[in-house]
Amino acid sequence: MNNMANNEINHVTNNKNSSPNEYELKDLLNIDIKSIPKEHAYTIAEKLREEINKHNYYYYIKDNPIISDAEYDQLLKNLFELEVRFPELITPDSPTQRIGAPIEGGFSTVVHSEKMLSLQDAFDYDELRDFLDRVYRELNLSENEVEFVCELKIDGLAVSLLYENGKLVRGATRGDGIVGEDITSNIKTIKTVPLRLIANEKINIPLPPILEVRGEAYLSKEEFKRLNEEREKQGLPVFANPRNAAAGSLRQIDPRVTAKRNLNIFIYGMVANEYLPIKTHYEILNYLKEIGFRINPNIRKVVGFEEIKNYCEYWKEKRRELLYETDGIVIKVNSIEFQKKLGQTTRNPRWAIAFKFPPEEKTTRVLDIKVSVGRTGALTPVAVLEPVFISGSTVSSATLHNEDEIKKKDVRIGDWVLVHKAGDVIPEIVKVIKERRTGNEKIFIMPDKCPVCGSDAIKPEGEAVRRCTSLACPAVQHEAIVHFASKSGMDIEGLGPAIVDKLLQKKLIKDVADIYYLKYDDIYGLENFKEKSTTNLLNAINKSKSRPLSRLLYALGIRYVGEHIAEVLAKNYNDLDELMNADYEELSKIYEIGPKIAQSVVTFFKQPKNREIIEKLRKAGVNFKSEAKISKANPKFEGKTFVLTGKLETLTRDEAKDLIEKNGGKVTASVSKNTDYVIVGLDPGNKLNDAIRLGVKRINEQEFKEMLESGSYK
Repeated sequence: MNNMANNEINHVTNNKNSSPNEYELKDLLNIDIKSIPKEHAYTIAEKLREEINKHNYYYYIKDNPIISDAEYDQLLKNLFELEVRFPELITPDSPTQRIGAPIEGGFSTVVHSEKMLSLQDAFDYDELRDFLDRVYRELNLSENEVEFVCELKIDGLAVSLLYENGKLVRGATRGDGIVGEDITSNIKTIKTVPLRLIANEKINIPLPPILEVRGEAYLSKEEFKRLNEEREKQGLPVFANPRNAAAGSLRQIDPRVTAKRNLNIFIYGMVANEYLPIKTHYEILNYLKEIGFRINPNIRKVVGFEEIKNYCEYWKEKRRELLYETDGIVIKVNSIEFQKKLGQTTRNPRWAIAFKFPPEEKTTRVLDIKVSVGRTGALTPVAVLEPVFISGSTVSSATLHNEDEIKKKDVRIGDWVLVHKAGDVIPEIVKVIKERRTGNEKIFIMPDKCPVCGSDAIKPEGEAVRRCTSLACPAVQHEAIVHFASKSGMDIEGLGPAIVDKLLQKKLIKDVADIYYLKYDDIYGLENFKEKSTTNLLNAINKSKSRPLSRLLYALGIRYVGEHIAEVLAKNYNDLDELMNADYEELSKIYEIGPKIAQSVVTFFKQPKNREIIEKLRKAGVNFKSEAKISKANPKFEGKTFVLTGKLETLTRDEAKDLIEKNGGKVTASVSKNTDYVIVGLDPGNKLNDAIRLGVKRINEQEFKEMLESGSYK
């Protein structure tokens, strides 16, 4: 709190006849905790919490404190002493509970109710204009008809906060976007995270029973500097940048350590909420601010390319004056209805983009050029640099991509070079400063042998990348198996790089299929593996057999087949066998499958070694069938959009959604004029009212089942 002079208080509450419900600030400040009777304790504790939460709101959110630091501290002290007297009064959302006990057994996982997507990046104004043109085209509107909101892109860690009946019940990391880690105890240490929301009468919108918001936890520039200076004194490694420091702080097992880091937060959005009649993103941000969340004050509504560009240009230099790091501007379509129409890809919302500021550039020297081998056998030259600090972190290496890139830029060992971080993330050599050459620089020649296994490394015609030809190359094996077992692949918990290394060294596996033939004694004999850890890994391996076909396709490491393309392929084929026998022409006709992807898939499945591995996977019982396949013979709901509201009697909402999607339909979160059917269950919400208002067809669960069975529409 601020250091304004203390208010003179002459009233001392000691009158046991007065009702605790009537207590005002002066009473709560001067109350004699020891004399409070038990029957009044609960009411007084609640009054103290309400008062403290109110002043947190004025201090952190409104930036307008209305009491002094000393008065705030006294309120907190009184609540603490009252909870010590009556421990049964302590609640998880009490201001005294911001620092909890150390977490035992590590962090538990959290499945996000709505996927936490990443943002598509634009590195120049041409890419930004392309994004805007696509938005206008898909909405079939002119530039002046679409409003956007510009926000600073905070350089921190994305988190999700869940509130029930206005109280914080969970905080989680983004994780892979689908599953994160429960960091509630650490989130509570951030003073700008409200433990209770404010039912603000001014905005005339009641608090929803459930509210999930998304935000960015971060360290200020000053705090980042202080933390690294402190670590240097203790002989500990310093953090590379504020983002890493924030992430490390929120993953501390002991919340007391997190509390010392003085993290902060900005909330930038919320999960769709049927209880809130809000139509724009700008309204969402203002609503969240009014109920107690800290919103970045620099948001602006804009229309058209020029206004967006002006905002970006202003902050390109002005950001240096901010107390925190920002690496770009986030541009979002303001209308929620337009956002829904634009939709999303597997990774990104199609209604938002991040314009990245031009990277900072520094001069340094190339000390050496080394070659790494990736999981596809690709040989990648990497420049070893004299360490240089760029955009918040120390850079000591930069990818040179391939030998053609080295020749094009004429990079030599010993050269002075200009380096930047592409998108403020990936170090890259911009150009060689040839004027500083002394004649002692060495020309680098790409090896024709794999640096890992010594096999021939060839450069296929028409490609820029040289590749190891050996399927038995340890580098290829290791990376391929780690990728196969990764969270985005087959998600085999416990089978990380170190364990894969041990299994390969002991020759217990030589390819991905061998994972499923490991026995108890094979694993139990490894370092640090006891009965429980061995059983856990075997269970994780067995569980992975039932992963969807799309996950298997991604895990196999087919070139150009990422997570999204794997899902596209799985939706168009009944099983892996059908896909394996597809030819180039057939694959090329699938939407989003271009010539390079089609050729890569065909080539992959033609290889005898790959077919051999697939047969081993089949014998092990790995799932080959597609769960998301649309029936080509009878796509009953193709082109139809459904919305679910209320509780169904014989199906869960997920089961109903799955049935709709398997039969070609689409399920959306809200009702619009484009909705074909609203399936109404018990205790329906506002979606039913929306359906009635828009004249959308309503059906019950039985009618839905009849449609599913007959294939005819009501």
